[in-house]
Amino acid sequence: MGMSSSAATRILIIDDDRKLCLLLKDYLEPLGYRVSAAHTGMDGLEKAASGDFDAIILDVMMPGMDGFEVLKMLRKKSDVPVLMLTSRGDETDRIVGLEMGADDYLPKTFSTRELLARLRAVTRRSGRTEAGKDAKRNDGPRRFGPLSLDPGSRSATMDGRMLDLTPTEYAILECLTGSAGVVLTRDRLLEFVSGRDYDVYDRSIDVHVSSLRRKLGDDPRDPRFIRTVRSAGYLFLDPGKGGG
Repeated sequence: MGMSSSAATRILIIDDDRKLCLLLKDYLEPLGYRVSAAHTGMDGLEKAASGDFDAIILDVMMPGMDGFEVLKMLRKKSDVPVLMLTSRGDETDRIVGLEMGADDYLPKTFSTRELLARLRAVTRRSGRTEAGKDAKRNDGPRRFGPLSLDPGSRSATMDGRMLDLTPTEYAILECLTGSAGVVLTRDRLLEFVSGRDYDVYDRSIDVHVSSLRRKLGDDPRDPRFIRTVRSAGYLFLDPGKGGG
């Protein structure tokens, strides 16, 4: 199988709801996606390991091994973009999913249009599209006091220690550091992180930022790196500049 840039985007759906899997397959395949489905967590992990997927749609509520367990095992081996489906509109489900390394989530009541927008966004964000791969190749490492970002490998280190960031957290950090000293609105961050046709909720940016802060060891009340500017957005403070 040749890896031509026009190859179809390959999606794996891990969900015990067979009707939904068929529905999504019927919806996505005419749009140029190649869709595989797995109906148990174990089967999903095996398929994910053997296939080169561009994104995975993963249901939280499954009998046996639930979506969180699948995600945890998946993240040990792969950074493939994961879109989680939560049947409960439960905030904690979403937060847990994002903190464990999901790239986004959708309530089970989603519309197909919304699913498509999210899917496009997570595959674009991970640089798995040709345009994404060319975008930031020529950038050398950036330093901010003890924090260092390497756009080439999309990784960050603190005091020389590699930070365990999700692709979304890295993208937010890259956007904030690229505009150090400037207040960025949530919309601006969303636009950078996900491409333009993306109507994600405001709140999920806040969840990603708070998780990012925790990993940076940043206290929101006395921030060293990321300051919340009330009703405006977020500001990256460059500790290397001495200003706080």
